[in-house]
Amino acid sequence: MARLQNKVALITGAASGIGLACAQRYASEGAVVIGTDIQDREDWCSLVGGDPENALYKLDVTDGAAQKAIADDLITRFGRIDILLTAAGVGAGGPINLLDEDAWDRVVDINLKGTFLSIKAVIDQMMAQRSGSIITIASVEGINGTEGGSAYNASKGGVVLLSKNVAIDYGRLGIRCNAICPGFIETPMLESVMDAMPEFRADIGKQVKLGRFGRPGEIASAALFLASEDSSYVTGHSLVVDGGYTAGHSHGIVEMLGLV
Repeated sequence: MARLQNKVALITGAASGIGLACAQRYASEGAVVIGTDIQDREDWCSLVGGDPENALYKLDVTDGAAQKAIADDLITRFGRIDILLTAAGVGAGGPINLLDEDAWDRVVDINLKGTFLSIKAVIDQMMAQRSGSIITIASVEGINGTEGGSAYNASKGGVVLLSKNVAIDYGRLGIRCNAICPGFIETPMLESVMDAMPEFRADIGKQVKLGRFGRPGEIASAALFLASEDSSYVTGHSLVVDGGYTAGHSHGIVEMLGLV
């Protein structure tokens, strides 16, 4: 039996990158998948496949009323929401002296407030059904600082702690909440940064212990685990999927000793 058979999943940021990969994986495991994104994508249903009920809706995650309307529509149609995955996000920032207030607000509103509003839209239904798995897409930059990452790091660090609080507040009602902290994953958002700074790509590549950037499908595998009964006793966790980027520093000693 498919691992998400008869489950209803709502995914934000589902049109590309990690969100699209998660939608595809969930659909392949039997879930009805409703995606939302700020961008339209006419080929989304064919890319995702699976149940004919699968659909993508245009949504700005900073609009709480719109988020609630989509959640309520799912409840009317399917009677439940089993999985929420929040993948909508933007990457921007810079040192504080170079960062204007509007840029800060945009990053925090989309990455952190948007996650809060997504959870708020589904939590009453999950409480009523006394079950649910909420998976937030945070970042390794939400657990470690990085140069110039003030707004992005703060927003993703907030997502990590928000996820822990949801796990604490609703665990006894059968609702689990976990964050995934991806490292550097080959997505359109990352490519836009790397194309502008090729020296940054080379530097990060040296620090990833597996020697390569990750693939969206590798995050989708972690998201499937957290959505399924395989993780039935996992909540409040921040699952790092980063190719060893945060494992610690490497200084070339193993190469000097001829071990690799």
